[in-house]
Amino acid sequence: MNTHKIPNFWQALLCFGGILTIIVAGVIAFNINIHVLLIVSIIWTCFHSYSLGYKFKEIKQLMSDGISNGLGAAYVFILIGVVVAAFLESGTIASIVYYSLDLIHPAVFLPAGLLLCSFMSVSVGTLMGTVATAGVILIGIGAAMGVPLPIVAGMVIAGASFGDKMSPVSDTTNLAAISAGTDLYTHIKSMLYTTVPTYIICLILFTFIGFQYSADALATNDIQLFQEAIKNNYVVSVWGFVPVIVLFGLSLKKIPAEPAMMAASSVAILMAVFQQGHDILGILASLQDGYKAETGHPGLDTLVNRGGIQSMMRTFSLALFAMALGGLLDKVGILTSMLQGILKHLKSVISLLFATMLTGIVSSIATGQSYISIVLTSQLFRKKFEDMGLKRRMLSRTVEESTTLITPLMPWSLGGAFYSGVMGVAVVDYLPWAFLNYLNFIVALIIASLGLAIFRKEPEKEAV
Repeated sequence: MNTHKIPNFWQALLCFGGILTIIVAGVIAFNINIHVLLIVSIIWTCFHSYSLGYKFKEIKQLMSDGISNGLGAAYVFILIGVVVAAFLESGTIASIVYYSLDLIHPAVFLPAGLLLCSFMSVSVGTLMGTVATAGVILIGIGAAMGVPLPIVAGMVIAGASFGDKMSPVSDTTNLAAISAGTDLYTHIKSMLYTTVPTYIICLILFTFIGFQYSADALATNDIQLFQEAIKNNYVVSVWGFVPVIVLFGLSLKKIPAEPAMMAASSVAILMAVFQQGHDILGILASLQDGYKAETGHPGLDTLVNRGGIQSMMRTFSLALFAMALGGLLDKVGILTSMLQGILKHLKSVISLLFATMLTGIVSSIATGQSYISIVLTSQLFRKKFEDMGLKRRMLSRTVEESTTLITPLMPWSLGGAFYSGVMGVAVVDYLPWAFLNYLNFIVALIIASLGLAIFRKEPEKEAV
């Protein structure tokens, strides 16, 4: 006999509000590790579930069900670490940076920097890695040119966020697709309709702003020193682009992410052996623990010393905790009871998109984490999107536009603290110049209000 109670609005609000309080207070006031806070949040939710008549075995099963829905991410998370390490071993990333730095001409510093950060972030799928490498270089160059550092930092965040959002090897991109129940490349393709127009606007804005600042020839010294360090440690060649071409070529052919990543990594490993002259045993070790090198240049060391399977374990474990918590909140009825009053008033596509984005933004602001926000927002609105006949790619796109791009703009988030520390610019100072991060969801709403890029389910077809 089913003795489970349905939580009323106030209990649901108490439970969810408690979770937000635990996470926000823990991160901001006490600087507690987010993993620990998630465990505490799970325990808090378990007490509420128990009060509703759920037994321990049932609670455990609900959490397991939440995790099982995202287990496909395990393969992708592992392969992201492998791809990054293989690309470093092969000199692919070094070659990309070397040739891309030629674009940094003083007259077009800001738009070229935006393109460089975007290309790097798309290639390696990491916002933090791009900011810590290209961002540091561009901050130094911008300072020599006399460009205000908040503008440079905003440009770096915008460019790196574009790649982190659109890359098939980005953890947030994969998590958004998995949480919404859609295919990775279908998700990325759907984001092109809103992200590319926003990116063009950003490119125009940074080009216009860049014309206002004069160039200083001394700024090219930093670029030359970095390029010389790359050439002294790697065989730089256009062949270094081959693994990236393989990865994106297979992606365009709609090959699943896992075999595409494995193929690109295999090509990179062969190049590491035959072009860079690296030992195969050392290469295999770096796939596990990350690539390690002492190049003699601090900026280059920051660029290349990363990757590997172990580098992704923190992200993976965080995603598992978030999915367990999300599964429990969903199945017990906490999320439904809390939002049912709002959901029943959502009659149009625009109102649904706006409510989803607002929820994603609020949860990102409250938790300071895009991973949690992606999973929770997807679970909150997934059924409503299906009921209104919208394909799952609409949900994944809307969720990522309101979560992945928002967290770099919050000083209390792990990302915000990292970016401001690395670049030496406060979040509140670079925030106005990170155009992509807050214009994207506005552009998305405008495009949808015009009836464009709205994907509806077709009868008897897969609604991805």
